[in-house]
Amino acid sequence: MTIQIRKADTKKEMDDFVSLPRRLYRDSRQYVPDMDSDIRNFFNLKKNRSLPFADVQPFVAYKDNKCVGRITAIISHKSNETWKKKIVRFTHIEFIDDPEVSEALLDAVSKWGQKRGMDEIQGPMGITDFDKEGMLIEDFQLDGCFMEFWNPPYYREHMEALGFTKAADWLQIRFQVPTEVPKRFQRVADYSKQEFGIKILQKTKKEVYESYGQKVFDLLNEAYTPLYGFAPFSPEQADDVLHTFLPLVDMDMVPIAEDNQGRLVGVAVTCRDFSDGIRKTKGKLLPLGWFHILKAIKFGHQDKAQLMIIAVKPEMQGMGVNAAMFAHLIPIYNRRGIKWCETNPQLDTNIRELSQWKPLNPKTVKRRRCWRKEINNNA
Repeated sequence: MTIQIRKADTKKEMDDFVSLPRRLYRDSRQYVPDMDSDIRNFFNLKKNRSLPFADVQPFVAYKDNKCVGRITAIISHKSNETWKKKIVRFTHIEFIDDPEVSEALLDAVSKWGQKRGMDEIQGPMGITDFDKEGMLIEDFQLDGCFMEFWNPPYYREHMEALGFTKAADWLQIRFQVPTEVPKRFQRVADYSKQEFGIKILQKTKKEVYESYGQKVFDLLNEAYTPLYGFAPFSPEQADDVLHTFLPLVDMDMVPIAEDNQGRLVGVAVTCRDFSDGIRKTKGKLLPLGWFHILKAIKFGHQDKAQLMIIAVKPEMQGMGVNAAMFAHLIPIYNRRGIKWCETNPQLDTNIRELSQWKPLNPKTVKRRRCWRKEINNNA
C-alpha cells in the first residue's frame, strides 16, 4: 500500500499527529509522553514566540487510512544565519517499523526544505536549544525523562539505511549523590570563593520572573554560543521558557553564582525528576493530569534529580564555579532523599563539560544523535 504524506493542517490530521506516540509506545515503560497541549502550542504563534524566527510545517503519514508516522520540518532562520548554513531541521519524528514510512517522512521534509533553498537536512532538532534534541541510539532500556526524546532501536537502523550520518552526538551523565561533598570538589569550591569571591545565592521565582531571569538568559546566550546549532534567545523566547519551566522547579535546587563584582557567573537549574507523574497523565492535563504532575512535583518520592541547565560564564569556566554550585547542592540533595542525578544531553565533544564530573565517579549513558544528509542526495 502506498504511503500517503499529508501536511497536518486540519484538526483530524493534527489530532493524529498528537496522539500517534501514545499508540506506538503504550507498552513501553521507558517512554515519557509530551503533554498534548505542549505539542499543539508548539505550532501556535500566540503560545510559541520562537515561531517568528522559523518556518515550520508538520506532516503525518498514512497507510491503509491509519496514521503510521509523523514529523515536523523546521527552518530556523536565526540558527542558519548564526552558523552560515542552509539547513532544514526535523523534529517530532515518530514512525512504525516500516522503512517506507520513515523514508517518506524524511523525504517530505527534504523536499519542503529544498523548495526553500536548503541544501542539508538535520535532526532531530527544534527551533531553540530548549526544544528536545537528538535521537536515542544507545541504552534504550533506560527510563526516559520529560526533557528528552525516547525511541526504540529500529529508529537508528532506519536512519543508517537511508544514508544519514552523524552531525553531532550528545551524552548524558549519571552519578550517585555522595553523602558528603568530595574533598576535591570542596577544595576547588573553596578556591573559587577565595580567589574570585564566588558566592552562592538563591532567588525566588518572583525575582526571576520580574528581573533576574533575563540575566540568566544573557548568561546562557554567552555560555552556549559555541555549542552545536545554538542560536541566542530573544527576550520573548526567554520569557516563554521561564513561564514553561519555572513553575516546575524548586528554587532551593537552583543555585546561582555571583563573583566579587556582583556579576552572574553561573547557574544550575535542577529539579526532582517527576517523569512518573507525567506518565500517569498519558499526555493529558484534564481531567486529572494536572493533579498527577503537581503531586509528583510537590510530594513525589523519586530519588533522582534532573540537571536541566548548567551554565558558567566563559571566562570563568574551569575556575571552580561549577564545583561551588554542586558543593552547595549535594547537602540539599541528601536532605531531600535524592540518591542520584542525571544531566540533560551534553555534546560528546565538550570535554571540559564532561570532565567536570570526574570527582563524582560518573557514568555516561543514553547516547543520542543529530543526523545529517545532503538534500541533493535524496533527489
